[in-house]
Amino acid sequence: MNAGMATDFEIYFGEPQQEAAFFYGLFMRGHPVQKLREDIDVPPEVLARWQRQARGDPWYQNTLGQVLNYRKHVLAIFDSLVFRDMNPPPRIQ
Repeated sequence: MNAGMATDFEIYFGEPQQEAAFFYGLFMRGHPVQKLREDIDVPPEVLARWQRQARGDPWYQNTLGQVLNYRKHVLAIFDSLVFRDMNPPPRIQ
């Protein structure tokens, strides 16, 4: 690849709903919710290292942004599934 070429493309991670459902299945099998949330999210020390590596590299910065957005989306879906089960709507009789 030519050093001056723009690399403007997005990486396909798969459907965030499917990944959230995978983690939700683990939750339903008894895995602790906080541990699963940690596995989905990017730990602060890892994020700091990735951000240092991304300095000065537009492709890496773009990719990092995509990864972070995807992980946050998966986490939001997972949380909605878990909290929906924790607070079921009241029954109307």
